Amino acid sequence: MSATKDPLVLPRPSSSYKSRPPIPAPTETSFTSTFGTLLPKANYLSTPAGRVAYYTFPSSYPISNDATPAPARVLLIHGIQTPAIGLLPLTRALRSSFPSTYFVVFDLYGHGLSDTPYVPHTPNLFHNLIDALLDRLNWTTAHLVGYSFGGITAAGYAATRPDQVQSIALVAPAGLYRSSDMRGEFLAHDCADEGAARDWILRLLEGGKELVVPVDWRERVAQGEVVAEAVREWEMEEHQGHAASVVAIFRDGGVMDSAEVFRRASAAGVDRLVVLGELDDVGGVKEFGDVGFKDVSVVEGVGHGVVRERVEEVAEAIGEFWRVLN
Repeated sequence: MSATKDPLVLPRPSSSYKSRPPIPAPTETSFTSTFGTLLPKANYLSTPAGRVAYYTFPSSYPISNDATPAPARVLLIHGIQTPAIGLLPLTRALRSSFPSTYFVVFDLYGHGLSDTPYVPHTPNLFHNLIDALLDRLNWTTAHLVGYSFGGITAAGYAATRPDQVQSIALVAPAGLYRSSDMRGEFLAHDCADEGAARDWILRLLEGGKELVVPVDWRERVAQGEVVAEAVREWEMEEHQGHAASVVAIFRDGGVMDSAEVFRRASAAGVDRLVVLGELDDVGGVKEFGDVGFKDVSVVEGVGHGVVRERVEEVAEAIGEFWRVLN
């Protein structure tokens, strides 16, 4: 993706800026005309920062008194770039084992059908969004499942609001990356070339490569498959605030240097699990153990795409974790 002449740059923390309205998200029709109706019809929540889309998967039957425990309410939080639909395969797999559970997925700001707020994309922005969504759902507590950036977001939420979190299951969670290992000139508040910074961050998130969409993506989508690369391309083309939001989250959302957040979540006493791809670089068993996450499940032979590439194994690990909760 080539740099634009004047890319949209969202405010940074501790920077002064003029208030501006959020950048509107694309319409649901734009999304469904491309990817069909794999997700339920979107619900919308208006927040002070912008409108957010969320999708509900109510329980298939009432909670029973069976010996096998099941979580009553689960909120899933996606990562940077691929919106809520990226967690649809995992949601389906978990629902098949826990049909009495109420699942909800949502599009983070700047993703899918959610607006992009013209404010710093700090962790607190997303924690407040979860507050607003739980209020809308009338949920006083919930189990959280977070993938990648959604993982550090869930950990931060548990660290600051432990009474509202029954457990956290973090799949390939970001947060342990070190900014000192990154291109500092692209992370700086006074970055001289925002276009180059945007392109570098987007390539980094694609594993150092340009985004490549499979040529058969339409056929695969027609068969009910989620093709993440096609969704990302759609966002880049249709969502005017998406690229800026991705850059802002990467810089200021807690993706890097957040070891203390995991330690605080651990100290809060919330039940917790980490599921990792063996080949991922987010951190290993030792690194997560050092910040208080001792229950770590490793899926062999896969990297950061574990949440979609090895859905059944991820769902099995989370299911085993839920079944032994008090």
